Amino acid sequence: MHAWAVLFLYNIERELGRADLRFLERSFQGLMLNFNWWVNRKDPEGRNVFAGGFLGLDNIGVFDRSSPLPTGGHLDQADGTAWMAFYCLCMLQIALILTEYDEMYEDIAYRFLEHWVWITYAMDRIGVHHDEMWDEADGFFYDLLHFPNGDATRLKIRSMVGLLPLCVATVFEAGAVAQHPRMIELLELFKKRHPEVVDKLAAASDISSGGYMGRRLAAIAVKDKLRRILAYLLDENEFFSPYGIRSLSKYHKDHPFVFQLAGLEYKVEYLPAESNTGMFGGNSNWRGPIWMPVNGLIIRGLMQMVPFYGPDYKVECPTGSGKYLTLFEVAKEIADRLAKIFLRDENGRRPVYGGTKKFQEDPHWRDYILFYEYFHGDNGAGLGASHQTGWTGLIARSLDLFARVTEEDALRMPTKVMAEMTREQVAGS
Repeated sequence: MHAWAVLFLYNIERELGRADLRFLERSFQGLMLNFNWWVNRKDPEGRNVFAGGFLGLDNIGVFDRSSPLPTGGHLDQADGTAWMAFYCLCMLQIALILTEYDEMYEDIAYRFLEHWVWITYAMDRIGVHHDEMWDEADGFFYDLLHFPNGDATRLKIRSMVGLLPLCVATVFEAGAVAQHPRMIELLELFKKRHPEVVDKLAAASDISSGGYMGRRLAAIAVKDKLRRILAYLLDENEFFSPYGIRSLSKYHKDHPFVFQLAGLEYKVEYLPAESNTGMFGGNSNWRGPIWMPVNGLIIRGLMQMVPFYGPDYKVECPTGSGKYLTLFEVAKEIADRLAKIFLRDENGRRPVYGGTKKFQEDPHWRDYILFYEYFHGDNGAGLGASHQTGWTGLIARSLDLFARVTEEDALRMPTKVMAEMTREQVAGS
């Protein structure tokens, strides 16, 4: 997220005519130190899969991921690995910007592209395995539990862990790589040395095939994977709440995930409100509620894919409805459902305030909106801390984005759309 924030801030400043290259370069150096720490400490076996532990998703797993596992062994985390792939793409973009001022950064940009290729490949290698995160039968990404004896098993919990690969998406304008001959030279050398990796990614993704207007897409969830994951995400009996994307599929309400070990039972079930376990103090729950930051990242990922897939790529939304929407329309539908948390419904009540009569009816309180930490997965009521103006404040960005941007706008490059939005906002329009 630091790398993405640096890139986002730099692009805004550049559009205002005050590009701070010194800030970008100094930040890049610190970000490389952090990246190397993750590579060396959280991928000790050098397999391009990562075990980041906590990662902010609290009790989302069957075990406390920040503590030693009761089984021994270790976890490969689908969300941690997706975060590192996202990190790579942000660092690649920053390095390409710096290349305009110093050709030395071209080699560094290639290294991050290579890291991204290896991470993407590691999540779904050639052949059928039981020690990779992608489950071909289910069409979903899962955490992978490694036992001390070398065996491994997927922890088949349909959660935000398996949706975060959707956030790893960056679109490049046609000919962007051709502007960097050194990168092309290094890429050709990589193809000769690792043809099986290149062939696998070319068959499973869109890294080598042109999209809408000849653009290129670097993403983990593409083609068949994208469609299959979205089938879960957009299913109202799974992740697709009337108020956004749930952190855990509602499927687990009637089908809890249960792991038996030494006479003990470890269970994950759908809990749309507060947690029923003491994990992380029991005051934060990722087993059903709606969280604004990850919803925002999914919207961002879909919006990155819009200018690659174009207006003809459609998916069923909601799943089973017979209604097909473009990726832009899907992103907007998610944003609209998030907005419903705060807007008055047909009865004049705001879902965010649930059954709190004072906030629903008192004229002195009903129009003051609190930015809760997370929200009930079924009715949208605010839960947890009521002052999360950082991440829940993203709703303002979401409302502004879809009030300004049409699908025709979104079919252009995201950086161009953001540039226009920035100039409009500064001008007060």
